[in-house]
Amino acid sequence: MLTVQKRLIDFLLPHAKQVKINDVRIGLGFTAVKIESGHGGVAWTPNSPATSCTHFASAGTLVGRPAQEMLSMLGDEVSDLARALGLATANALLATLPAPRSLKEDIISSLNISQNDRVAMVGYFGPIIAQLRKTGCQLDILELNDNHAETLPPEKAGTVLSQCTIAIITGTSLINGTFDELISKLGKPRAAVLLGPSSPLCSAVFHDTKITHVAGSRVRNTDAILRIVSEGGGTMLMKPYLDFETVLTI
Repeated sequence: MLTVQKRLIDFLLPHAKQVKINDVRIGLGFTAVKIESGHGGVAWTPNSPATSCTHFASAGTLVGRPAQEMLSMLGDEVSDLARALGLATANALLATLPAPRSLKEDIISSLNISQNDRVAMVGYFGPIIAQLRKTGCQLDILELNDNHAETLPPEKAGTVLSQCTIAIITGTSLINGTFDELISKLGKPRAAVLLGPSSPLCSAVFHDTKITHVAGSRVRNTDAILRIVSEGGGTMLMKPYLDFETVLTI
C-alpha cells in the first residue's frame, strides 16, 4: 500500500518545486542525496536483486533531475532501491523546512521502559539492545537476517507485535515496503517508535497511524556524508555529521 510513503510525497511536493538534485551516492550501506541548496538526506541501501552489474537502470541520469521526480520514486511499487532514493530525497527536502520540536533526551530513556514492558524490536539495533536489557523488560527482536542468535523470524511478527507494550520499528520498513503490514499487526502499545537514520522527521504523515515517535536523523555536513556513503560507510561513521532527533506524532 505504501500509505506513509505516498503521504510524504504529497506533503513535500509543494516544497520540491524548482529544486534540482545536485548529487547522488548509492553506497553499500546507505544512499545519500544532495539538493542544490546544499541540504542532504540519507536512507538505507537495500540489497539489490540485479542479475547484472547494473543495479539501477537510471544511473548516470539522476544528478540534475527535478527533486519532485526523485521524490516520487518513494512511491515506486516495485523497486526498493527507487524507494531508497525517494526517501533520501525526502529527507533532504525535510532539512530545508523549519525543524520540528524534538525531544531533548535519548529516545529509549524517554520511554521509561520497565520490567513490566514487553518490547518488540523490528530490525537489529545493536547499540540499544544492551540499554533495553538493563531495564529488565521482555525483549523480542524480529529480523530478516538470521545472523544473530537471539532474533526471531518474521513469521513470529504477528504474535510479537500484537502483544507488545512498546514497539521499535526500523525506518527501513519504508524502503522494503513492509511498514503498512507491520503497523497492521500492532495491538495497542503505549508507544511505537520508527527508528533509524532513514526515518523521516515529519510528524504530520504519521498522525493517524500507531507510530507515536519518529527517531531519525538530520544531515549536518552533507559533503562529509556523501564521501562516507560513497566509501561504504554506515551509521557509526556518519554519526559525527548527523543530528539525531525524535519528534512526537501525537
